[in-house]
Amino acid sequence: MTEQAGAIWIVRDGARGEQPFLDLTDRVGAGGNEQGLLSVAFHPNYAANGRLFVNYTDRGGDTVIAEYQVSADPDRVDPESAKTLLTIAQPAGNHNGGLLVFGPDGNMYIGTGDGGRAGDPWGNGQSLDTLLGKILRIDVDNGDPYAIPEDNPFVDRGDARPEIWAYGLRNPWRFAFDRVTGDLFIADVGQNAFEEVHFEPVGAEGGRNYGWDTMEANVCFEAANCDQSGLELPVAVYGHGSQEGGCSITGGEVYRGAAFPALAGTYLYADYCSGNLWGLRAVENQWRSVLLTTIEVNASSFGLDEAGEMYVTDRDGGGLYRVVL
Repeated sequence: MTEQAGAIWIVRDGARGEQPFLDLTDRVGAGGNEQGLLSVAFHPNYAANGRLFVNYTDRGGDTVIAEYQVSADPDRVDPESAKTLLTIAQPAGNHNGGLLVFGPDGNMYIGTGDGGRAGDPWGNGQSLDTLLGKILRIDVDNGDPYAIPEDNPFVDRGDARPEIWAYGLRNPWRFAFDRVTGDLFIADVGQNAFEEVHFEPVGAEGGRNYGWDTMEANVCFEAANCDQSGLELPVAVYGHGSQEGGCSITGGEVYRGAAFPALAGTYLYADYCSGNLWGLRAVENQWRSVLLTTIEVNASSFGLDEAGEMYVTDRDGGGLYRVVL
């Protein structure tokens, strides 16, 4: 379990360990609502190599992506093994993205927000010369400190950062690969009126433009009319303030457990403010999102266990809960 203040804990049988698995509180800056230790990702071959990766904002507010190594004690990380892979300057304290996920291709995907404030004042979402407002894709098994996959979409463009996999995102909180199909779901936090979910099928070429800040969800943002050519519109949208809406999306996971077989292959996501929990899936080639229930937590993140059962974290209450419908 990852705590925003900077500690990672092992939870067994519902009980937290006495000492943290990794304690980064001395270097994590968590003064802002959206700052702190934002995720941890374990290498796909972690059982053999003991490598793990973290994404946090430092005391200056900038994003740090670092690698660590487990110690001889499998319940503790060696704090001296830190290796910084990437640092991204953050112009404001919000919209830090922060998720690290290994894809089915073995590469690491990194979600970054547009740099903060409101309305993307720096134009980062649509700019290819910055890592902000993107999903990045890097190879952590080659290069120093990492390599760029040869099939990344912008590797041959001098005006673009080669790490970029997709762009036009405001604050992707969170995204997930279906562990069975490899499809990618991206939940992007909206600005004034809408929250959105994007879908990227497995095998799709990179370079997709998800629209921000030309669009907010499926509506033009900066002008009454806008050029939508080349943009990937969301497969699910909900509004702010409506009975079935909320204010800030928290992306979940594709359910692959056995407890609720009717939900197999359904992408679950929630709203941080209202607690509404939806299930999204394609039915006869049409995307359908259904409000399943309302959960009494401020859902900050989701995760799956080895059996495919789903868990949710409560930022305000500090709890970790198994999702039961």
